[in-house]
Amino acid sequence: MKYVIFLLLFFTTTIVTFGQQNSIEKKIDSLILTTTTKPFNGVILISQKGQTNYFKIFGFSNIAKKVPLQPNDQFVIGSISKQFTAVLVLREFDKGNVDLFTPIRNYLPELTQKWADTVTIHHLLTHTHGITELDKPTSYKVGTQYSYSQIGYDLLAKIIESTSGKSFATLSKDLFEECGMKNTFHPDVTGYTNLVIGYTEDEKGSIEFETETFQNYVAAGSFLSTAEDLTIWNKKFYSGKLLKRRTLKMVKTKQNGAVRNHPIFGVTDYGYGITVDTKENILQLGQTGFAPGFVSMNFYFPKTKTSVIVLENVAYDTDDLKKTFYYHKEILKIIRNEILTYH
Repeated sequence: MKYVIFLLLFFTTTIVTFGQQNSIEKKIDSLILTTTTKPFNGVILISQKGQTNYFKIFGFSNIAKKVPLQPNDQFVIGSISKQFTAVLVLREFDKGNVDLFTPIRNYLPELTQKWADTVTIHHLLTHTHGITELDKPTSYKVGTQYSYSQIGYDLLAKIIESTSGKSFATLSKDLFEECGMKNTFHPDVTGYTNLVIGYTEDEKGSIEFETETFQNYVAAGSFLSTAEDLTIWNKKFYSGKLLKRRTLKMVKTKQNGAVRNHPIFGVTDYGYGITVDTKENILQLGQTGFAPGFVSMNFYFPKTKTSVIVLENVAYDTDDLKKTFYYHKEILKIIRNEILTYH
């Protein structure tokens, strides 16, 4: 059944501090409220220096029953999850429990492939390892190429389970509690009640309930969160509250060879768990995320302390991710233009 999604507006702008008053609100509203057969269904939150500039919610958590989205509704955030995993790994590094350049067999002796004697945590964090399956050789010589990987981050989760003696679910739960992120969860941890339904557009243009939302490894792409919690995360993460200064610097450094032809943004540099973009002399840190039925984005601009968070639970045009991320790209463009103009 094909649903016509009526956009419902539940929140109004709190503060606009970029440039001309209400310029961001007008531009984003114009984008979102334009009549289309593929309307935005989700949450948009823009904040600057701890103040909310734009926070609006459009559409439904359950389209069939027309249940309106709410502020604390949780979305699967896809690859935004990788920065959580990277922080957990690097906290073990800060404690001296792991070395970034020691072969991972030191932590996972049960691995059977020879690449365990060559691949390091650094390789896993930067997607330069070439592992495609645990029981197969790497697809290229370790450290010589880049290939965006989910399994690498699952191995990172296993490594810190080994070094800490705690489950990855428990480690992440403790981290989120430390940050005050009350609505962010590893999906195996009980306690979340506000996960929205994800939808995917099929080949006929119908919006269908997504049944494979959690097909990704959790450490790589299946954490649940909210827009407000991701704002809290950005403040804690980028202000240096979670990692030592030298470690955070590594996170934000373009790592040698960690360059991807990104399906949305083209040539893209990676640090540890995030992209590092310096185009137009603007430092932009963060990540997009895609999980079946969910399309997400979380970017941070250190100079203006600006967070740009967009969470959507309808995935359109999944055969062309540039179209899938249409609203996310356009909102990011609006914010970047504001920063270029007024800062």
